[in-house]
Amino acid sequence: MRDVVILGSTGSIGTQALEVISQNPDKFRVVGLSAGENNLNLLIEQVRKFDVPVVGTSGDSTALKEALPKCTVIDGPSAAREIAALQADVVLNAITGSIGLGPTLSALEAGNKVALANKESLVAGGDLVMAHGRDRIIPVDSEHSALFQAMRSGRDQDVAKLILTASGGPFRNQKDLSKVTVNDALAHPTWSMGPVVTINSATLVNKGLEIMEAHYLFGIPYSKIDAVIHPQSIVHSMVEFVDGSTIAQASPPNMKGPIAYALSYPERVSGAMPSLNWNKAQSWEFEPIDEERFPAVALARRCGALGGSFTAIFNAANEVVVDAFLNERIPFTAIVDTIERTVAKLNSGAPEKLRDLADVTAIENDARRVATELLTQK
Repeated sequence: MRDVVILGSTGSIGTQALEVISQNPDKFRVVGLSAGENNLNLLIEQVRKFDVPVVGTSGDSTALKEALPKCTVIDGPSAAREIAALQADVVLNAITGSIGLGPTLSALEAGNKVALANKESLVAGGDLVMAHGRDRIIPVDSEHSALFQAMRSGRDQDVAKLILTASGGPFRNQKDLSKVTVNDALAHPTWSMGPVVTINSATLVNKGLEIMEAHYLFGIPYSKIDAVIHPQSIVHSMVEFVDGSTIAQASPPNMKGPIAYALSYPERVSGAMPSLNWNKAQSWEFEPIDEERFPAVALARRCGALGGSFTAIFNAANEVVVDAFLNERIPFTAIVDTIERTVAKLNSGAPEKLRDLADVTAIENDARRVATELLTQK
């Protein structure tokens, strides 16, 4: 029986993780949940269903305390960090955005293993996270779970290249992106995700963030991390070894598999997701990314090569411009353009390496300020 803490339990990854746990009550026990204040009714339902002893929310906890009198309730901006530090076998961090960095560090400092679905923890504070060692971080993103599994086939020193796959989003075959609407960008052809991640997939910013994440997770230089378009989203990523062999991890586009693997590693959960039907004819396509239409990936590589503060700038600026796009204040094509201009504007004064959480906060605040100013000027 594994004790599990879930941060961001009311989001897509959090709810699917609880479905996996519900289907395997003999394997997992939920000892802590946290979520934002936007869906407290669902959080209350989750606590009752899984008889969770400790719950946290970043907002007002009055409703939780009234509905859950026998439960320990933690509230306020540090709630997720406190929940992350509970004694557990694994902490699933499914928080969206760079606010997930603090809870990741809190979980690691408490000695917990982290099933990491919050890629921003590594993008914004990769050096800080990896200082705790790679052996206590199990990736949840489908691409990084695939790399993690494929790398079990060989030694780290024998890896020639990591290849992440990208669905290509809704605009893979669309030449003119100048008139893209919010609804267009939210219509992902393969995955059902939250709005921010879906927009990131449409711009391929998500793939840039994942390249940064892979660099930290596996200690592989950016020059050896590639990305290709694979619209079927069946092969989730591949590892090429020095002998010319390529090991791929393939499964239907279903997040329950990576979630279950991260929660149970090194064991596997039987029936976590449907398997592929090998008796059915199917074709898998792979093609290079058009970096002229989707410049986010090349920009992410440049930021990664410049150092940790620039990946934090990239991510924080993206959060600002995606919010602006979702609120229809800027066109789709302004998203990556504004990120690039923000990076350029902060290029001379940003430190190469971030020393602590305060450094991360400071450089992110600078990036958000500059991105906001650029949007105002535009």
